[in-house]
Amino acid sequence: MDRTLDIDWIKNCVRDNDYWFSKHGDLERQNDNLYITDIEEAIVNGRIIESYEDTGRGISCLLGGFTESGVPVHVVCGVRDNCLVIITVYIPTPPKFKNIYERGEQ
Repeated sequence: MDRTLDIDWIKNCVRDNDYWFSKHGDLERQNDNLYITDIEEAIVNGRIIESYEDTGRGISCLLGGFTESGVPVHVVCGVRDNCLVIITVYIPTPPKFKNIYERGEQ
């Protein structure tokens, strides 16, 4: 049974180092020149922007936060076997996003 994704649970998983990156998530992290600590900082300082229903791969959410150096980061989180999974990460940019918390023109 999947756990409900809430920000406190997500942050606790990161603080406890109880999470893992999907292959895609880790590749995207590297493509944007982000360190694992950048992702952890963004999550611990972030908030859930959008929640997604289970569409066959489990529930997930889009989280937005900033690194310690102020870089905006989006993290898509999910749950697999009751464990937090970082599905993908990216730096949000226009026109898809007006700012870190608001979608732009599609």
